[in-house]
Amino acid sequence: MSDFVGEPATPRHEALRDPSATVSPWTRWTGGVPSSLDAMALELIDIKKHFGAVRANDGITLHVEAGTLHGLLGENGAGKSTLMKILSGFLKADAGTIRLDGTTLALGSPQAAIDAGIGMLHQDPLVFPPLTVLDNFLLGSPGRGLDRAAGAEELGEISSRLGFHFDPNAIVRTLTVGERQQLEITRLLWLGARLLIFDEPTTGISTSQRVELFATLRRLAADGLIVIFVSHKLEEIEELCDSVTVIRHGKVVGEVDMPVPTDRLVEMMFGEVVVEGDRPHVEMGSPALDIADVTITEGTTAIREWSLQTAAGEVIGLAGLEGSGQRTLLRALAGLVKVGSGRISVAGTDITTMSYRDRLRRGIHYLPAGRLEEGLVSGLTITEHLILAGERDAFFLDWDTATDHATDKIDGHQIKGRPESTAESLSGGNQQRLLLAMMPPTLELLLMEHPTRGLDIESAEYVWNRILARRSDGTTIVFASADLDELLRYSDRIVVFFSGEVFRVVPAAELDGDGLGYLIGGKERV
Repeated sequence: MSDFVGEPATPRHEALRDPSATVSPWTRWTGGVPSSLDAMALELIDIKKHFGAVRANDGITLHVEAGTLHGLLGENGAGKSTLMKILSGFLKADAGTIRLDGTTLALGSPQAAIDAGIGMLHQDPLVFPPLTVLDNFLLGSPGRGLDRAAGAEELGEISSRLGFHFDPNAIVRTLTVGERQQLEITRLLWLGARLLIFDEPTTGISTSQRVELFATLRRLAADGLIVIFVSHKLEEIEELCDSVTVIRHGKVVGEVDMPVPTDRLVEMMFGEVVVEGDRPHVEMGSPALDIADVTITEGTTAIREWSLQTAAGEVIGLAGLEGSGQRTLLRALAGLVKVGSGRISVAGTDITTMSYRDRLRRGIHYLPAGRLEEGLVSGLTITEHLILAGERDAFFLDWDTATDHATDKIDGHQIKGRPESTAESLSGGNQQRLLLAMMPPTLELLLMEHPTRGLDIESAEYVWNRILARRSDGTTIVFASADLDELLRYSDRIVVFFSGEVFRVVPAAELDGDGLGYLIGGKERV
């Protein structure tokens, strides 16, 4: 065992709150004191969680040893996120037992989980962007009288052991997503986490940040912690994990030691091998989107006097590190960011100063990355969302007709839900299917930000089949993605952003993954 061994009986923050404590628990844990971490194991026994008639977890049993990188795999809505929320204290199981290191746990809150040594890193790290790195590091420590100097020392010690580099006084909003993840990992370890859950952690981070993250996860497992890695990306599971549990329809359908053939994992996930279909060929139509000498400024992003002309039915991919300008361009095309100068027209109509609502009426539709935060309304049902998205002339609503319409949309878009299901009760894939169901029947321009983020391969294939079907009607598609394979597969041309500006516009057929990676980094491959 290496750096992380020792007796983790006391949460590390106790030494900073208790003036009588002479040795920090972090120091005790890493100072060579004999530990029982070698024998530590997680046991989930017959975990059940129902949401009405939906059996999200239907008797799940799982065993994970210390020092293991364990993958949790399953399609959207399989129940893996519910299970991890139960383990991290965000949800309470209806039945079942959780044991860590032989101790039965009663986890009624995230605080109870972290006190038991369980921490979870979510897709979006739980940080406060306006505060400093040190302030965020100290968050979550109960009580008053924290010694900031001692906290800064602990931050430096833990981060240096992990190979992280932080300025304690830096404002967190200036950090990349990958750096925010590193800060959250450091904080969870300081709070006493011995079991770490990573829920789709590669969402929205660059390739280099992904490499750094995987190196960190391997180091944590090698140092005796339990690491659970939740992902829909088979290549990540295959690259990283020692063992994998596959969940389907709320039940464990298999557990395997890696490596195994990819087809076996896919068949366990879906009950059959999913074959990706070929992209249908569509002839390009007449000129559609025309961006002429446009300047757009938002924060540090400044797209200056840039032009692009597209044809009806063309797919334009936007590539670049997060925050390089892709989102700014999409929001400007949607009417959510003001254009400083230049002209934007769609099918010959000038939309430069047109409002967001008027652009919707003109056939311009925007699907944001934040499905629940920006695209849907928490608390509203599927029926209510479809009512809001539709055009109606009558003053009064016919709820029976609206419910029937919602049922048709649910069936037509294969949404796992009911007309009365709320948006937040749906999985990410089903939220995206609802957003697709809400789109008008005809569109001139479809704008999308990370359309398949967090989706399993079956859901991603379904989403793109729906999207590409619109090309034959002349819809121009502009989408941003952090997935290089997605950009290369579906784009006709790729606009590469670097450091807040457009760097290159390249036909997708002329690129491969390495070539696109170089461009995203601001370089040409030699």
